[in-house]
Amino acid sequence: MTYTFRPQGVCSQEMRVEVDDQGVIRKMEVLGGCSGNLQGISALVVGMPAQEAIHRLKGIRCGFKPTSCPDQFACGLEKALSKQN
Repeated sequence: MTYTFRPQGVCSQEMRVEVDDQGVIRKMEVLGGCSGNLQGISALVVGMPAQEAIHRLKGIRCGFKPTSCPDQFACGLEKALSKQN
């Protein structure tokens, strides 16, 4: 299933993630934000269980901001998965 969400308080504008039936991330795309960093995060989370990605990324901050793109990805993915269940 593919989920699309709009992050809040960060530079990126939209995030899309594809999660398979076993809960594994198959694809992640981000529009806007720091291209190199977000491509790196995407490469790291593809193949990872969604719950593990949430656990690892949730709470990461960007500078003085209370959130970050990885945190927004984790929060959006967590919310999307909770609606599915």
